[in-house]
Amino acid sequence: MANERLRGAIIESGMTLDQVAERLGVSAKTVERWINEPKRQPYRRFKYAAASLLQCEMSYLWPEERTSAEVTEAGNAELVQLYPHRSVVPNRLWPQLYARATRHFDVLVYSGFWLTEDAAFHQVVKEKSAAGVPVRFMLGDPDSAAVAVRGGDEGIGGAMASKIRNALVNYAPLFGLPGVEFRLHSTTLYNSIYRADDEMLANGHLYGVGAYMAPVLHIQRIPGGELFDAYAESIERVWETARPISSPTDLGGSSA
Repeated sequence: MANERLRGAIIESGMTLDQVAERLGVSAKTVERWINEPKRQPYRRFKYAAASLLQCEMSYLWPEERTSAEVTEAGNAELVQLYPHRSVVPNRLWPQLYARATRHFDVLVYSGFWLTEDAAFHQVVKEKSAAGVPVRFMLGDPDSAAVAVRGGDEGIGGAMASKIRNALVNYAPLFGLPGVEFRLHSTTLYNSIYRADDEMLANGHLYGVGAYMAPVLHIQRIPGGELFDAYAESIERVWETARPISSPTDLGGSSA
């Protein structure tokens, strides 16, 4: 049975299949399959995009999906705490968060320099390495355009690249530890993300101020929630395109 709701919404919008496909970044044949082969459903991001484009509830176009209210309720449950600034997050929370990690230990930042000076955090990294937990650090490539732009956004210019280089030097004792990997990325980051298994701290980036003055979300993964997974998927995308380095001075070349 075809997805007549999707077909009808497209007709009502006044757009052709080609126009819908172009707006969604897929082929017209893909949209046709969504209509004529309901079992071949689009990825969640395309469902959201289609619902927004056609001005419909996603649960109307795909009835098995939850309503916006249900998704919002689950998202609220994922939020453990909202901190107006990183500077008011309890210092002990960062090492405590990572001390609970058994499967995922990720740090995605430009420099995250403040964390490199936390002795308790260094100790947790060493303990997790010894326990066989994979530890992944993703720092900005100091020679990348994204880092230069962020330095300008914060009003510190080239100091951002210097902070990254200094952060890597501070992390020198962690290079070579079993399971600990460092990569450099050239991504435009809208959040610094600190993940430990099914918990994370997401520190937003605001134009004109340092990250220490930007909000931090403490998020947990819960069944049915989508907020945590959205951030977690972002980490994976950056990791896949970032360039591995073997030492604090291994800065030659550019990020993928």
